[in-house]
Amino acid sequence: MIKVASFNINGIKARLPRLLEWLAETRPSVACLQEIKTQDEGFPAAEFEKIGYHAIWHGQKGFNGVAILADGQAPVEVQRGLAGEPEDEHSRYLEADVFGIRVVCIYLPNGNPQPGPKFDYKLRWMERLRRRMAEIMAEDVPAVVIGDYNVIPEDKDTFSVKAMASDALMQPESRDAYRRLLNDGWTDAIDTFNPQGGVWTFWDYQAGAWQRDHGFRIDHALLSPELADRLVAAGVDKEYRGREKASDHAPVWVQLRD
Repeated sequence: MIKVASFNINGIKARLPRLLEWLAETRPSVACLQEIKTQDEGFPAAEFEKIGYHAIWHGQKGFNGVAILADGQAPVEVQRGLAGEPEDEHSRYLEADVFGIRVVCIYLPNGNPQPGPKFDYKLRWMERLRRRMAEIMAEDVPAVVIGDYNVIPEDKDTFSVKAMASDALMQPESRDAYRRLLNDGWTDAIDTFNPQGGVWTFWDYQAGAWQRDHGFRIDHALLSPELADRLVAAGVDKEYRGREKASDHAPVWVQLRD
């Protein structure tokens, strides 16, 4: 089996002990990280090498940043960043080949406040992502596009539709852009195993959201047809959100036949 996981770590330096703990306890074959919030030279690659993980990363000072870790094998980078906006310097996209599959780690823009330029950027980014995903699909490679999508796909994916109604994560335009990816042939792995919803991947630090289980699902794993045929299981490591100095996200994962 191959296990591909994703974890928005919300600051890799602040939460390195929690991250190493999760890697040791769950041992994913591939771990995709978002919001590492460090420049390239500050990435703690040596800490991962000590426990057998090889890494590539795309950092940015204080914001964003993505990385791909692989257990015992070096990921071969295919692309960093998305084409279409040369002036876009955000570190949000990293693509690599590892264990015979194409792994894409994304940190999609939040888009708040909306309406406004940040929401417009989010929608443009999603269209650029769709174009790249179509290119990957055309290669007929087994692929997973995993990470923090910052989209609540359906009403069943939030604790309260009313509370999130004005948020960029749940606007019709955001949902439509996500649905277009599914219509292109990608499979939402978490949703496949949880068709009734009620599964969260994010709980805010404010207003006792974790304690009250006021969360929503914004971390997703989309599989190409070639990889969807190999899907065995998918889930959320919810308990890690409740640990000391935790990220506000919980890891998500898919298990695949080798």
